[in-house]
Amino acid sequence: MQAFRHRNYRLFFAGQLVSLIGTWMQSVAQSWLVYRLTGSAMMLGLVGFASQIPVFLVAPLGGAVSDRHNRRLILIAAQSASMLLAFALAALTLAHRVHVVHVFVLAAALGVVNAFDIPARQAFVVDMVGRDDLLNAIALNSSMFNGARIVGPALAGVLVASIGEGWCFFANAMSYLAVITGLLMMRITAQARVPLLGSALASIIEGFRFVWAPGPIRALLILLGIISLMGMPYVVLMPIFAGRIFHGGARELGLLMGASGVGALLGALRLAARQGVKGLGRWVALSAGAFGASLILFSLSRSFWLSAALLIPVGFSMMIEMAASNTLIQTMAPDHLRGRVMAVYSMMFMGMAPLGALLSGALADRIGAPVTVAIGGVFCIAGSVVFRVYLPALKVEARRMIVALRAAGGGPAEEVTGDGSAAAPKPGSEQHGHRSGEA
Repeated sequence: MQAFRHRNYRLFFAGQLVSLIGTWMQSVAQSWLVYRLTGSAMMLGLVGFASQIPVFLVAPLGGAVSDRHNRRLILIAAQSASMLLAFALAALTLAHRVHVVHVFVLAAALGVVNAFDIPARQAFVVDMVGRDDLLNAIALNSSMFNGARIVGPALAGVLVASIGEGWCFFANAMSYLAVITGLLMMRITAQARVPLLGSALASIIEGFRFVWAPGPIRALLILLGIISLMGMPYVVLMPIFAGRIFHGGARELGLLMGASGVGALLGALRLAARQGVKGLGRWVALSAGAFGASLILFSLSRSFWLSAALLIPVGFSMMIEMAASNTLIQTMAPDHLRGRVMAVYSMMFMGMAPLGALLSGALADRIGAPVTVAIGGVFCIAGSVVFRVYLPALKVEARRMIVALRAAGGGPAEEVTGDGSAAAPKPGSEQHGHRSGEA
């Protein structure tokens, strides 16, 4: 676990782990609160839409801000704002004054905050660990995210069933103190940045031109967008499965979400054990197809425990696809564009999800949640097949981009192999870049 050699990353990891457990608690409790207040699949989809559409709309600006300003300070401000929003939701709920409109407004405000937080956080990883340990840090971040995804929903299920949703929101608000404290304790070496000339709009356009040029980054982002739009809305519909199909409550919802988290954690740990990015393109194609197939099988099950077991491969394949795509994109992104590139990644990863949540909520009200999830699985399989067909040509272009970054001193310290992938650095080979994340 090379990334743990860096003091700054250890502080980040510990603080984020606590905060993410709180975030997952709030996510499950909020879904159950909306379902309890309305009983509507459509309303679940609308709340999901309100919470994530700001990422799609505002993330390009967040990426430009990340490339121009101190990312650590951006993260401190964003986490502080998120804490205040969680306190507001907790206060309304504990006072028994919460209405669906309050959830909508606070969810949308959190989405705006995330539009600045996510690109800065993704790009901040290289500031903490340097280029050499970037792959390991991304995999560890995924492990942390999904470890929290196991613990958070399970705790939320217990707390919601025993003392109500409001205390989950309050616990989440308090959890932000851990990550804010970790960020304040860091000592980050000032990063040499290429000066950005012109307006923020010009910077945003430059980022879009880079990622949307024909090639591997665009292909990865399109596949990620398909999965986020058509596959990921299964999470939004989980209260329907827990309540209507399995005749359970908050406890069953927490167990289902936790099972998916177990699979995702296993996937992240598998990636953390890798050395280099060789073969990740094939992993992306295979995992996207496996994600779709697992969703279809889950939609057909009417047994609670079988469905929970099927959510393990759902989470595993989803995490492999998304974390592998993240790693490949960051490997090919130059440092001076990293924030804007990760902003577009955020748009496709989180920004497409609200459109999917809205679509899935509307479909589930008409044709049922199981059929809606199965349709999403079919689209994911189709996307994986098309990506696999074009993969040989994409490898050639990926190799060219990585070689160009190495020549400019702005890419990862990896040796490019003949198949268009990159292998782990050999012992004694020259390591490009610097370790900016150590104290």
